[in-house]
Amino acid sequence: MHKILLVDDDEELCELLSEFLSQEGFTVEMVHDGGAVSTMLNNHQFDLIVLDVMLPTKSGFEVLKELSVKKKTPVLMLTAKGDEIDRILGLELGADDYLSKPCNPRELTARIRSIIRRVEALPPSLQLDQEESSRLYADIKVIPSKRQVFLGDSEVELTGTEYEILMLLLDNVGALVTRESISEQCLGRRLMAFDRSIDMHISHVRKKLGVSPDNKERIKTIRGVGYQYVAI
Repeated sequence: MHKILLVDDDEELCELLSEFLSQEGFTVEMVHDGGAVSTMLNNHQFDLIVLDVMLPTKSGFEVLKELSVKKKTPVLMLTAKGDEIDRILGLELGADDYLSKPCNPRELTARIRSIIRRVEALPPSLQLDQEESSRLYADIKVIPSKRQVFLGDSEVELTGTEYEILMLLLDNVGALVTRESISEQCLGRRLMAFDRSIDMHISHVRKKLGVSPDNKERIKTIRGVGYQYVAI
């Protein structure tokens, strides 16, 4: 049974979402203060965190910054309806997905399951023989069994979604990968109009990897269509 941490200062909403998620087979713990998240994570292991932006003591963004350093637990952020700035900032700070409030509990459940599936299941192309422990892509080394990415000798800290996107691009080096493919295979949903989440995840991966050894951009944007990892 998967365990969810629900972080929101709206106690009534938490109770409603907790009851719904429990009926869907999840174990749910709740905290209503951003400052209480760290203590909860030190005492419990969670499969996913549902994190509100507006919280007492520490905002959702502050919590997310701490999580990006200490934990790799996937995060789904709840943002104010129509507040694009919050959504973009959340993605830049490492959130795996976002959902606007008020949210439909069924959509929240679907998003949670999609993220957990992506974290738990390796793509078929990464199911290696036990003797093979790593894969090399020029100066990038990937250890699929641990979902680790190294640039030279330094590990690149990627969120679950960033990892999935990078691996999809690396498995198709030199070829175009459409935005539709990225959305369906890495976000677990059909591409929605005006959805900038893919662009933000790509931007984050670019920043973390930096330029290639020949000082060129690693990931090329094919305007209006998708992205291409440039062969080195």
